[in-house]
Amino acid sequence: MRWGRSPRFAQRWLTLIAGTALAWGALSAFGLAAAAVFAALVVAAICTLSGTGPARVPPAVEMAAQGVVGVSVGFMLDKHTLAALGSNWIAAVSVCVATLVISIVAGVLLGLHRSVDPLTGALSMVAGGAQGLVAMTKELGGDIRTVAVIQYIRVALIIMMMPLAATLLFDAGNANPPSRNYSESAGAPWYIGVALVVGCIVVGIWSARVVRLPAPAMLGPLTVAGAVELTGWVETVAVPQLLLLLAFAVIGWQAGLAFTPASVRTIFRVLPVAILLILGVVVACACLGILLAHATGISLLEGYLATTPGGLSAVLAVSTESGANVTFIAAVQVIRIVIMLFAAPLGARAYLRFMPPPPKAPDVAPVHSD
Repeated sequence: MRWGRSPRFAQRWLTLIAGTALAWGALSAFGLAAAAVFAALVVAAICTLSGTGPARVPPAVEMAAQGVVGVSVGFMLDKHTLAALGSNWIAAVSVCVATLVISIVAGVLLGLHRSVDPLTGALSMVAGGAQGLVAMTKELGGDIRTVAVIQYIRVALIIMMMPLAATLLFDAGNANPPSRNYSESAGAPWYIGVALVVGCIVVGIWSARVVRLPAPAMLGPLTVAGAVELTGWVETVAVPQLLLLLAFAVIGWQAGLAFTPASVRTIFRVLPVAILLILGVVVACACLGILLAHATGISLLEGYLATTPGGLSAVLAVSTESGANVTFIAAVQVIRIVIMLFAAPLGARAYLRFMPPPPKAPDVAPVHSD
């Protein structure tokens, strides 16, 4: 892509940005979770398939988006939230590891499909941190298009099913009045947040490259932000919401601009199997929630919400409305996300080292004049 040399270059980016903004607004009006990612993904795919979009997102922008998402996850590692686990931390970590194992099994099954390689299947079914996983997929050697579609379908299915399951199966409608055990303190000024995010990204990427950590643009900032958060001296600092939403949009563009007609046909062939496997993972995680409830003494509803494999914002919303122990649920969910985001690149590196995938025929992308 030759930046600024084509008179159509600006037009392509303006088309993509304007289309994303319109779709983003429409999806947000309907209350759709992860509207920024969905809008960016769909609009970018339409633009690239119609030849009206840019060729790709610049690598520096991709890395910045990964870094922002990594910092946002790192900031979730609040020491007060994690302290809510108390003596139950072994049980909490155990169900998170079990969720990882279930995800890997589902990924292996998906990888048996003739249109999906094992690495892409595993990354598609990892139950946690959808935006982060999609952002890392290209670097890890998977098919970003397949992973993006399946990951976001997982999140959408869980968000749609969770309130219904919580009400009908776990009696959330008759729970205690909403509690206030998950408080939100006033945040620091936005420019402090931006400065800290930039610092975590720069230091994190540099450090991750020094120690040769896989997916350095994601895991480096995540590690640095988590360490900073656990010190307790930046408790009121958060990633500015607009910056985070823009990062999500970039991740959606990254996946959407990689689509081709052939990849669309492949995804439609895989989708029925993927949806069945997602539902299987959801049911298995609900069973883990029941085991967690019996092991720790929490309610079945709290066990289910703590082990739901996705949709963190929706999980916390349902938890608050049902009067559940939101702090405990948030702690288990954050541990799950962090485990998944670290396990995916480490597992991908091991797979590529010991079991390199067979060469695939090149998937020719649309050619743009810019």
